[in-house]
This record gives sequence, C-alpha cells and structure tokens, in this order.
Amino acid sequence: MYRTIGQAAWRQAPLTAAPLRHAPGYRNMRHLIELRWIAVLGQITTIATVTLGLGVQLPLAPMLQVLACLIAFNLFSHLRWHEETTVTNSQVFLALLMDVASLTAQLSLSGGMSNPFVFLYLLQVILSAVLLAPWSTWTIVGVVGLCLALLTAFAKPLALPLDYQHGLKSLYIQGILISVALNAVLLAIFITRISGNLRAGDAQLATLRQRAVEEEHIVRMGLLASGAAHELGTPLSTLAVILGDWRRMPEFARNPDLLAEIGEMQAQLMRCKSIVSGILMSAGEARGEASARTSIKVFLDQLVAEWRAARPGAAFVYENRIVRDVAVVSDSTFKQMIWNVLENGLEASPDWLCLVATEDGGMLTLEVTDRGPGFAPAMLERFGTPYQSTKGRPGGGLGLFLVVNVARTLGGTVHPHNLEQGGALVRVCLPLAAIACEPGDADVL
Repeated sequence: MYRTIGQAAWRQAPLTAAPLRHAPGYRNMRHLIELRWIAVLGQITTIATVTLGLGVQLPLAPMLQVLACLIAFNLFSHLRWHEETTVTNSQVFLALLMDVASLTAQLSLSGGMSNPFVFLYLLQVILSAVLLAPWSTWTIVGVVGLCLALLTAFAKPLALPLDYQHGLKSLYIQGILISVALNAVLLAIFITRISGNLRAGDAQLATLRQRAVEEEHIVRMGLLASGAAHELGTPLSTLAVILGDWRRMPEFARNPDLLAEIGEMQAQLMRCKSIVSGILMSAGEARGEASARTSIKVFLDQLVAEWRAARPGAAFVYENRIVRDVAVVSDSTFKQMIWNVLENGLEASPDWLCLVATEDGGMLTLEVTDRGPGFAPAMLERFGTPYQSTKGRPGGGLGLFLVVNVARTLGGTVHPHNLEQGGALVRVCLPLAAIACEPGDADVL
C-alpha cells in the first residue's frame, strides 16, 4: 500500500533523532563527564606534587583505589551516554552524588577539614543549583553538610605547619589560593556552557511551540478548505449540466463563437472541479483516487506540463537535470507545494520564470528563479510565516507558509535569496527518501 506524504515523513527518523543528542540535559551530562576527567587529572597532579615535591606522607594505596573507582565510573558514564541520549534529573543527581562521595573519600584520607581543597564542595553545590530540581539541590546541600560534619569528627588533620603569618610562603595559604582559583575557573567555564545549554533549550522549546501553533493553523485551514470543497461540489456539477444543455440548444449550436465560449467555460469549470477534487484528496476524503507510483523525473515532467497548460502565456524555462531516477509517490500535497512556489514566482515575474531540478546524494533540489523585484528584507527575515506578503490582499502569504511547512514535514528546507542581478531564487531541498516508494508497493492504492 502507498503511504501519504504525512506517513512518509515518519521515515525521517535519522533526521529527527539527531537533535536529541544535543538536548540540554544530554549536553550538561557530557559537561559533568568532562569535569570529572579534570578532577581525575587534578587529583593525580596534587597527590604527586604533595608526595614527591613537598614530602607529605599520604595513604597512597586507598587514595589510588578511590581514584580508580572514579575513573571506572566516568568510563561507564562515557559509554552509557554515548549510546543513550535522554537524561533525567535523577540521573544528573546521582552523578553529582558520586562526585561528592569521591571528594569526601579523598578528603577523609588527606586531612579532612584541614585540607585546603575542601572548598571544592562549593563547586558541587553550585552545579546542583544550576542543573537540578529544587528538591535535588537541597538534598545535595544536606549531603555536603553531613560530609563536612563527618570530616570534622573523624578525619585526621594534615601534618602541615599552620604558618598563616608567612602569607604566600605558607603551604596552607597556597593550597587555599589554588583551591579558590580552581573553583573560580571551573565555575566560569562550566556555568557559561550550562547557561548556553539552557538558553538553547529555551530557544528549542519556543521553536516547537511556534511549530505547534503553525500546525494548528494549517489544520484549521485544511478543515475550512475541505468544507468549502464539499459546498462547491454541488453548484459546479449543476453548472456543468447547464453548459452541456446549452451546447445542444439550436440557438448556440448555430453560433460558432458562442460554442467556443461555452467550450472555454466548460474547460475552466473542469479545472475548478479538479481543484476541488485535489483539496478533498489531500484531506483524505476522496474515494477511488489516491497516490500513484511514478518516478521523480516523470512526476516533475508531468507537473510542469500541467502547469504550462494552465498558464499558456507564461515564459517558463524548465530544466530537469536529474540523472538517477527514483520511484516516488505522486501525491497531491507534494504537487501543490511545488505549484505554490511557481505561482508566487509567476506573480512576481509574469514575463519569465525558471525551474531547475537536480539530485545529489539522495537530496532533491528545486530552484525557482524569477526576474521580479525580489523579496523585501522584512519578508526574508520572516519567510514562511503566515500572512507575510506584499500583495496587499487578505490571506496573502499563505502559499509560501504551506510550502515551508510541507517541506519541513518531509525533512526538507526552503531557502529564499535575492539575486545580485535582480530577481529572486527560492531553493527547495527535500530528501528523496521521504517520498520514495517502498519495495513491494502496488501501482495504485
């Protein structure tokens, strides 16, 4: 069975799944993994410096065991979040708890509250305040407070002289300065990144809301068009009967000029009925008519032939440069999308219009060029939004609005440009997979 254009859009899983890897929660988790690697390098450097450079005796075996556990956890996190892309608040909460636990274990083995790096707890608290829900943040605050109390009660202080009076020459003062500077640098780097992620998430949410509004608008327009098509069906059929009766009347049969005019009226009436049928078919209400199997080259050639027949006076240039032909679904929605682009180009440039079709790497590109005045800057900025038009009539701008939304549904894009020599170019890029026939499809639904 054939798919409709809407059903074909579901085949674009790779195109729609990719943005999930760039969701704010996923990026924040990746930042925590990077921060944990920095903590691993910092711990190795600190242990080596204090032990070898300053001669301070530390319990190396248990400290290296804690370090190995942290490395193993980070490797596991890296592999897991390489495959999985959905990150929840609880998962970030558990990751921060692991960081607090490893820091507490290392501090308990290296002086407890007398260790200058106890200030690194602030880093965990601030990150939790930025990344987590309120209950999770306050839980982290409570856990950090409990860890500080345990370090105060049970950890043995470092064997360092408390020579505060020596200023920068004091090892303890130097440790505090290094700890505070490290906190400041890491916070500046990662809070900036996380804030950027949150802003990107807000922008993505705003885009999704805007798309939901536009799709709701399209649904309302479709219902209105479907209702109007139903209402027009009866009077159009009545007119067709009347014109047929007129053609057989002796008064008209003896007058060639009147017969020619009746013939033209019947042709235009048939075109109106074809448009009404197309609206109903797009709405899924037509019976006995549906999408048919064809190829992209034949589909475009037939579309252009029909458009030329309906616009006999237009100077229209058509170049089909597609080399690799692909079996596709001939769908009225896809056809109407291309017609809308051509109609807008013809209105802007009645004397000349050009359509060039190419295919490269599975992407179909349609370029419509005109010699009109081009797009106004305001229209380029808001291209594809409803009612953005310079035509000065009610409902203007809906054609390109529908073009952009149909292309987006198919996983494609629409880009308008003003040409330096004058005129405008509208480039429509669509993945052929979105309209391609699946193996085993029948010729007609």
